[in-house]
Amino acid sequence: MKSIAYVGLDVHKDSIVAALFVGDEREAKFEKSFANDSLVVKKVFNRWREEYDLRCCYEASSCGYVLHRWLVEMGVNCEIAAPSLIPTRPGDHVKTDRRDARKLGRLYRAGELTFIHIPTEKEESTRGLVRCRETMSKEVRQSKHYILKFLQLHGFIFRGGDNWTDKHWRYLRSLKLDGADGVVLQEYLALLNYKLDRLGELDKQIEEIAFSESYKDLIGRLRCFRGIDTHSAMVLVTEIGDFSRFASAEQLMSYLGLVPGCHQSGGSSKRRSITKAGNSRCRHVLMEAAWNYRHKPAVGARLRVRQAGQSPEVINLSWKAQHRLYKKFWRLANRIESKKAAVAVARELAGFIWAAMTQCGDEVLSKAA
Repeated sequence: MKSIAYVGLDVHKDSIVAALFVGDEREAKFEKSFANDSLVVKKVFNRWREEYDLRCCYEASSCGYVLHRWLVEMGVNCEIAAPSLIPTRPGDHVKTDRRDARKLGRLYRAGELTFIHIPTEKEESTRGLVRCRETMSKEVRQSKHYILKFLQLHGFIFRGGDNWTDKHWRYLRSLKLDGADGVVLQEYLALLNYKLDRLGELDKQIEEIAFSESYKDLIGRLRCFRGIDTHSAMVLVTEIGDFSRFASAEQLMSYLGLVPGCHQSGGSSKRRSITKAGNSRCRHVLMEAAWNYRHKPAVGARLRVRQAGQSPEVINLSWKAQHRLYKKFWRLANRIESKKAAVAVARELAGFIWAAMTQCGDEVLSKAA
């Protein structure tokens, strides 16, 4: 039988450094630097796998999943480690590519790494579209900021209500500035209109995917909850992927960085703010949804439409969530800041969502009763 070899990989745009450990040997048997190119990678690993049963890992980065897919196609086992959860030594201040590769190889062999969920190419493509929509939304906000600050600089401040209403748009179009100022305003407005058009087109494409056969069941369940509509649901589904990979609701809460940190030493123990160690996009979506639970439980017209045709168990779970989270928000908001109360609500909302997506509603319902 072939000996098992653990390979730590430090991956960069142009190069890869590999450290190969055989069995329990303390030092790497091979250390090699080579180009980040499919032909070179196949040549190196084909030579190694003739002699060893390879187990490879590298940390998630902007290089994505390309190397992972190359190795899997070759039949080589490869996993990707979560960078924020890699153990570090406080006194180690020397960092090189070779040291990083050796460190990953040793930690992988010791079972000290936490690995991320690796999406399929189709899932990654859909997630990229949803993230593009998020970027475009930020661009729209930036363009609105440009316009408001430019007009404020010239003494034009809208006093007729909220900004970006129909009335405000009519006000903007009625402004007549002279010379270069007029050109600047028109260019800013044209840029904003372009971004709004692109944002609308992205929304249409995301909605088509959301109601396709691959996603409509998952999106339908999530849309039963107050504060979660199509885009929010797509963010959660594309970022989290398979909800069943979390054995409990608490694991999902921890993954999303919504659990409080803790510092315990000797006889003292101190709670800290939430870890924020997980997926920031999902955390943002849940925080936005959490504010909806400050209102009394109710099923409005929009929510009723979203719940039409969905499973009675999921609808019942969402109704239980409204009652429980409304009480929790105001019980906490009367003692602490409302922002902290919203964080607590977002954490429990993640638990209800896990129950709905893994069909474990009976367990959560019994706890929420």
